[in-house]
Amino acid sequence: MKIFYLVAALAGAVIPWWFNLRAFAEIGDQFTPQAFFMVGFEGSAMLGSVAADFWIGSTVAVVWMIAEARRLRIRHWWFFLVWTFAVAWASALPLFLFVRERHREAGMKGIAGES
Repeated sequence: MKIFYLVAALAGAVIPWWFNLRAFAEIGDQFTPQAFFMVGFEGSAMLGSVAADFWIGSTVAVVWMIAEARRLRIRHWWFFLVWTFAVAWASALPLFLFVRERHREAGMKGIAGES
């Protein structure tokens, strides 16, 4: 699964940013954070549905990532929060899952080594 998570994290950074760069070129200096947030809700009901699905799902995932990182005592958990907003949630979540998997494996090796 770790390789899958890394590939998904890479795709989750590259593909959204390909679209972001195209959007920046189209919008130009009209771009604002509000425009970024609202673009999915304007245009059609289908886009509104996709945008609502994204914002609700990503909010739940970010809250879970923070709680899970703190529960497992993953250091530098805040990095994933920054990565979510600086790069993409589609990259941050699989990257977090990769780190979480490595953290859990390291913990299991420590437990197995103690017996």
